[in-house]
Amino acid sequence: MIPGVSIYEILTITSILFFIGVYGFITRTNLISILISVELILNASVVNFVIINKYLFPEALQGVYFSIFIIAVAAAETALAVSIIINLYRQISSVEVKEIETMKY
Repeated sequence: MIPGVSIYEILTITSILFFIGVYGFITRTNLISILISVELILNASVVNFVIINKYLFPEALQGVYFSIFIIAVAAAETALAVSIIINLYRQISSVEVKEIETMKY
């Protein structure tokens, strides 16, 4: 563990990061800021995996393996989402959610 920092403080910070990501995902209208909010949510869960694994089983590395898997999935998700956003911008010249909803009809 980090000297002088308890698990409760770290879990509090990751909970704050998680809920900032959820708030940003719900309230933003720009696709890039929604993507950043999803990344905040995923990063908070990665830190939780590592900290809880280090606290419960300090000699095991399962939390680290799960974290590496989540980071790899998040990188693939980001690459795919950015390519979709670029294609949408080329078609309608906007990355706002309201304009993209009009493409449905």
